[in-house]
Amino acid sequence: MRDLVFLPAHQLARFIREGTVSATEVVEAVLAQIARHNPHLNAICTLDQENARAQAKQADQALANDEYWGPLHGVPITIKDIFETAGLRTTAGYIPLKDYVPPQDATVVSRLRAAGAILLGKTNMAELAGDYQSTNSLFPRVNNPWNLDYTAGGSSGGSAAAVAAGLSALDIGNDFAGSVRQPAHFCGVYGLKPTDRRISTAGAIPEVPGMPYCLRQMMTIGCFGRSLEDIRLCFSLIAGADPRRLDVPPIPLDQPPVKSKQALKLAWIDEWPEIPVDPNIKSRMHVIAQQITQAGMTLEHWRPPAFDLSHIWTLYGRMAAYVNNYAQPKDWYTIRRSLTLLYRTATQGEKHLRELGNFSRFLPELLNPSLKGYFETLTERDQFTAHMDQALEPWDAWLMPVAATSAFPHCPAWSAVEVAGRSYPHSIANGAYTIPFNLSGHPAVVMPVGQTQKGLPIGLQIVGKRWREMELFAIAAEVDPVVGRFQNPKGY
Repeated sequence: MRDLVFLPAHQLARFIREGTVSATEVVEAVLAQIARHNPHLNAICTLDQENARAQAKQADQALANDEYWGPLHGVPITIKDIFETAGLRTTAGYIPLKDYVPPQDATVVSRLRAAGAILLGKTNMAELAGDYQSTNSLFPRVNNPWNLDYTAGGSSGGSAAAVAAGLSALDIGNDFAGSVRQPAHFCGVYGLKPTDRRISTAGAIPEVPGMPYCLRQMMTIGCFGRSLEDIRLCFSLIAGADPRRLDVPPIPLDQPPVKSKQALKLAWIDEWPEIPVDPNIKSRMHVIAQQITQAGMTLEHWRPPAFDLSHIWTLYGRMAAYVNNYAQPKDWYTIRRSLTLLYRTATQGEKHLRELGNFSRFLPELLNPSLKGYFETLTERDQFTAHMDQALEPWDAWLMPVAATSAFPHCPAWSAVEVAGRSYPHSIANGAYTIPFNLSGHPAVVMPVGQTQKGLPIGLQIVGKRWREMELFAIAAEVDPVVGRFQNPKGY
């Protein structure tokens, strides 16, 4: 049974379809795994056992009647608690939403249900998706299945931990500053951040119900799985235009060109010189580079011209301040959380790194936003995106670390993080390698590629070209067998 819970979602779907195993057997195995491990992981915050069992029986009966629901027929999944689920509590880890039961599914949830998936429940997260750890005031903190004393990342820590520990075959998360990619890296699973506005955000919080649609830029919806094929399949099911989000363009999935390993031209970088990574990560990047070269792929060390991290960070911070300003009520509780974030990013960590990641610089945009300033920031963002499009054109993809650090011990929200004996501001340690691509809108895949000396996972980030996710998956499929594979956390 334990082996069953670690099968990739696409294999489970095939086995259920072929009758090798029933949906009921799979759901019962996963529920047993949840009962065994979730009490110390806290990855799942709302479990819907009764409905999951009923859906599994219906899935088995449907197959017996030659009815096929879709590519995920009978596969048990979880959904980050930021997405609305009809009839099932959705809190986003936010006290005012502790009893909120939505009237309808988020678009991505309805599309996965339509593909035959069985919803087990909701996964735990950072409060209103606002931290690189998954803690909130409603549920116990999420622990990393590789070491319970360490964070699973955030804000989608429960999603990554659940998939890594065999509590779910697939999960959906959101990524505004690395919230899919960093937890995938910390927990040793596959993750995807797609092109900006490729997937509908309808029914997603942190825009608290009743607030206007503000997060129109940089907020993306991604997925977690135990194989590259799983996240490719999931993406293909949830991507596309949506009448509930008219800013999602009706762009069809791309048809990737057929390329051999030898024809691929890949760029890579082991670290930003301004923000060094943990030596374990840097060493692993060099091993990966050697393995890829030995496999016959062309790989060159590269960084785009005029790739100014200080400017990128400033532009991202201004953009984030504008689009977040009206997404949540201005109650004292929310203001106090924001002030804590601003204070710690302004005062903790080495001074030169703190100057880069200090969000208090954006108080003018938060306290006195102007329409002119917003449009100026949008224009600068467009220019940066165009620059990145042009810079990436000669390459098939760009390989790099996911974060400056691997998973770290639990600590107070937005506290400084130790990286190889140095004190890094929280946002820099976790977001320095992800935020540039939220700003530019480019898609990225994360795959597990090994562990640190402490036995904590290391992920590789592969950045592709906008609107060409299927091409990115094809490239990642050539790299994956050479450098990556999912491994069960010990004890699971």
